Amino acid sequence: MVDLFETRRQQHRTAAEPLASRMRPRSLDGFAGQSHFLGPGKLLRRMLEADRISSVLFYGPPGTGKTTLAELIANSTSAHFERGNAAAVGVKDVRFVLDAARSRLEQDGKRTIFFLDEIHRFNKAQQDVLLGDVERGVVTLIGATTENPYFAVNSALVSRSQVFQFEPLSEEEVMGVLRRAIADGERGFGGLALTVDDEALAHLATNSDGDARRALTALEIAVRSEQRGDDQPIVVSLAVAEQSIQHKAIVYDRSGDEHYDAISAFIKAVRGSDPDAAVYWLAKMLVAGEDPMFIARRIAILASEDIGNADPRGIVVANAAYDITHRIGLPECRITLAQATIYLATAPKSNASYAAVNAAMQDVKHRRTQPVPKYLRSSKPRKEGQAYAYAHDTDTGFVDQDYLGVNTAFYTPTDRGYERRIAEYLAWVDGQRGVPRQAPAPGSRDHAGETGDKDPNPPN
Repeated sequence: MVDLFETRRQQHRTAAEPLASRMRPRSLDGFAGQSHFLGPGKLLRRMLEADRISSVLFYGPPGTGKTTLAELIANSTSAHFERGNAAAVGVKDVRFVLDAARSRLEQDGKRTIFFLDEIHRFNKAQQDVLLGDVERGVVTLIGATTENPYFAVNSALVSRSQVFQFEPLSEEEVMGVLRRAIADGERGFGGLALTVDDEALAHLATNSDGDARRALTALEIAVRSEQRGDDQPIVVSLAVAEQSIQHKAIVYDRSGDEHYDAISAFIKAVRGSDPDAAVYWLAKMLVAGEDPMFIARRIAILASEDIGNADPRGIVVANAAYDITHRIGLPECRITLAQATIYLATAPKSNASYAAVNAAMQDVKHRRTQPVPKYLRSSKPRKEGQAYAYAHDTDTGFVDQDYLGVNTAFYTPTDRGYERRIAEYLAWVDGQRGVPRQAPAPGSRDHAGETGDKDPNPPN
């Protein structure tokens, strides 16, 4: 017997659903994006088509399809499907699901899939409740999270699960989602006399930043704000679209992957001498709300690590940028950070100082520690041994004297920028000594390095 009242209630519930919820695809063929694991022949698609899904963790930014894919699994699997959100359920609720799953498996042989959204909201102790039954196969876990599961999820759960990383949708994929919503007469706006300008669609796709839910929400706002009646023509222009999605939401977590990925890209762009890319990543961090002092600290580090003595002014610029950023803050310090970024990106590069101190520290840690030669010690007077020779007493400002006790070269200057002059000076020093410094090999200080050209006169 058909319950007409239930049918009407369902219609009302559907009508009240946001467009993004109504437009969830009903099959894998309608799913947008994530072709790297859902494309034909890819691992997750094969698992779903065979209805043999194992425990998985869906990880990625909002609006990329994690919950939608879980719903597709719910509608297609022969297993019993349970849903939960870690923000709304507790350990007691999870234990109830697990007990029911165990009973279902023992009595009917029926598998249970448990979808737990926002699994990162459970602490590690709460996540441990799942571990035993997941390991024994009592329940198949689908965990969804916007946080990196390798940090936010119990490592034991991660090791028993396949991790699938969701990527933001491309602009073309978001455009496809929007066009389907416009054309769909049942769940979308296909029953309306609706025209959406191409420029408006492009604006929504661009400013949603790969988030299909945000794009659909903006489209719904645009259509509803222009709707005057079911039979009246509706035109969504670029101006309407701009009002419907006024600010782009930057996906960024100051303690998560986006934080580390953005600063990594920034540093590598500076190191790679690409000022445009470096300024872009700087701008992304600033717009997303990154602490400018964090950026200033990284600039100070890379000035020594990646530019070094190829341009000794780089560290002076970095120090000034740090000090100015601390003193004036945002928004003005963005200009100072940009200036320092561009200066360092366009400066000659050398990591010779960075490599030198690392090599010296390894020597101190793993080889016999050298005593300070007696003539270099601070105690006076010295009654025995060689006397210290004061370099400034010579015409050249150099005296041939052993300052370490072994012939080792930790620092090897490049031929870039100012370090070319340093290399020339050290070649002259080697000529004065008559014995070139030697680069250490692992386990030995006797590995000979290359000899530079000798110049009888020190460079200016």
